[in-house]
Amino acid sequence: MFDVYLNGRRDLLVVRRGFPIPPGGASGRWRRRRKRVASVSEEIWRAVQRQGYYMRKLSGLK
Repeated sequence: MFDVYLNGRRDLLVVRRGFPIPPGGASGRWRRRRKRVASVSEEIWRAVQRQGYYMRKLSGLK
C-alpha cells in the first residue's frame, strides 16, 4: 500500500505506507489524501523501490 500526498502547487508525492516524507527535494507543505492507494503504475512502483518515494511536479502544467 502507498500513501499519496499533494501540496498547494498540485505536486504529487507517493511513499510506501508508514514511511516518512523524504527531506530535501520534496520540500513544501504536503497534505495526505485520506484514501490509501493499493496499487500504482509500474513507473511509480519502480521509483518507490529505488529511491523510497516518487514525486511528480504538476505546477508547471496548466
